Amino acid sequence: MTNHFIIPGLGNSGTDHWQTHFEQSGPHFTRIQQKEWDAPHCQDWVDNIIKALQGVDLSSVVLIGHSLGCTTIAHWAAQQKLSIKGALLVAPSDIEQPQYDFPATGFAPIPTATLPFPSIVVASTNDEWVSLERATYFARQWGSRLVNIGEAGHINAVAGFGPWPLGFELLQQL
Repeated sequence: MTNHFIIPGLGNSGTDHWQTHFEQSGPHFTRIQQKEWDAPHCQDWVDNIIKALQGVDLSSVVLIGHSLGCTTIAHWAAQQKLSIKGALLVAPSDIEQPQYDFPATGFAPIPTATLPFPSIVVASTNDEWVSLERATYFARQWGSRLVNIGEAGHINAVAGFGPWPLGFELLQQL
């Protein structure tokens, strides 16, 4: 059995977002809730991952991050240095770029140590929050497999990613 933990980005993932569709697909999908979705502090988000995983067999855990959720997973991995089953990291926001002007604190610099578990980074060629070059850099640094899905924007509901069969297929590969 795999325990999937969903870590959305800024603003959470709405009802039409692929993460919500994943969450509704079965009993072993849990969204990690945050107290502050719009002006987050990194350590608060990391602490909520730690709390959610308490008492769970880590060898059964797959983390599913989107946008700033991917950065949160990288910070969690850098702090905890724990092995899990894997992580699906979709559209990892590049919070170090000037256009990222949201009130998010403590997320930069983005950790670049190799993740101690298998991971897949999914990127787009026209994501306004992370260039393909930076997503490729993150994947290389984290030791992740990179999957470029072409022109897909930020791979969210606005870009048309509600039900996302390819994402679910990639998730099954972990």
